[in-house]
Amino acid sequence: LKMSEHTLFICTTCATTWENGKRIRCGGEQFLKQLQSLHQHWEYKDKVSLKPVRCMSACDRGCVFSLAASGKHTYLFGDIQTESETVLETSEAVLECAERYYTDAEGLLPWAERPKQLRKRVVAHIPPVAMRSPSTSKPEPTRDRERTIAGNLKLNLSH
Repeated sequence: LKMSEHTLFICTTCATTWENGKRIRCGGEQFLKQLQSLHQHWEYKDKVSLKPVRCMSACDRGCVFSLAASGKHTYLFGDIQTESETVLETSEAVLECAERYYTDAEGLLPWAERPKQLRKRVVAHIPPVAMRSPSTSKPEPTRDRERTIAGNLKLNLSH
């Protein structure tokens, strides 16, 4: 991924229903089609790309999608509702969430700032891989690390 490239990955094999050995419904494909339809007219369509993925290996949490960009946090969302009566509303919420992700410098999506349908749907939140230059590859001195940890604890306790 390039530094400015933001991607919304959608699992296309999630929520597949089989009957007599034949696939009769695939929630992931329906979800992708609805997202593609909305994405065409979305103001961030040139900033956040849609990428179908054959399987994202979260089958027990399907349907799933992920938001990722270089240098930002990565989110995996699951248990996404893709039934005919909810897929439009769900897709709109996903694009709203993708917009928030794009506009936040670190890619953070605090619970209260996510669309209501997605607040309890995070399966994984993965911090960005730190890019280190050769001059900063040494670990922090212990005293500075303890100060940082104490400061972080104080910040977390004050909320």
